[in-house]
Amino acid sequence: MTRPEDARLADRAGADAIGVVLFSDSPRSVSVAQASDIFRAAGPYMGRVCVSHTSSPGELREILALQPTAIQISHPHILPASRPYQVIRVIRPGDPIPSAADAVIVDASMGRGVIYDHEYSKTIISMSKIPVILAGGLTPENIRDAVRLRPYAVDVASGVESSPGIKDAEKVMAFVKNAREASHAA
Repeated sequence: MTRPEDARLADRAGADAIGVVLFSDSPRSVSVAQASDIFRAAGPYMGRVCVSHTSSPGELREILALQPTAIQISHPHILPASRPYQVIRVIRPGDPIPSAADAVIVDASMGRGVIYDHEYSKTIISMSKIPVILAGGLTPENIRDAVRLRPYAVDVASGVESSPGIKDAEKVMAFVKNAREASHAA
């Protein structure tokens, strides 16, 4: 999310969580102040995820000051065992499942819209002892196939945008609807 109105849209659509990218060269990266505004715009029951590849302990402190429900981080920061947020670690085809994580996100795309690896994702989902989130090239048109793999959750960015960082209301609504229908059918 890059705008508060997109957070409200995701909430109306029935999404379970929203994410903001911080300290990144991504076109979706927002400032800490913007992230705070986006998180405030979402409803009280929506998860709030901070996504970053930062290696800076100072930037990590700024991220945690937002009080997210989860952080998605690829750098192997040492985090306390007892914490008020969940840690999601990024894995790509060929990576092992990390031990210091509450969940993993299978994401070779990194926001570029490259479709996920179906076989690798299927294998990781079947063998992982922690929740697996699936990302990469997901759209309203292909989300049903992804959900049939039975991931814990799915993550979408470019597949529901009209331009980088700007969500398309029709695509967001269709994505959530199709994901929920496929989840109930499986």
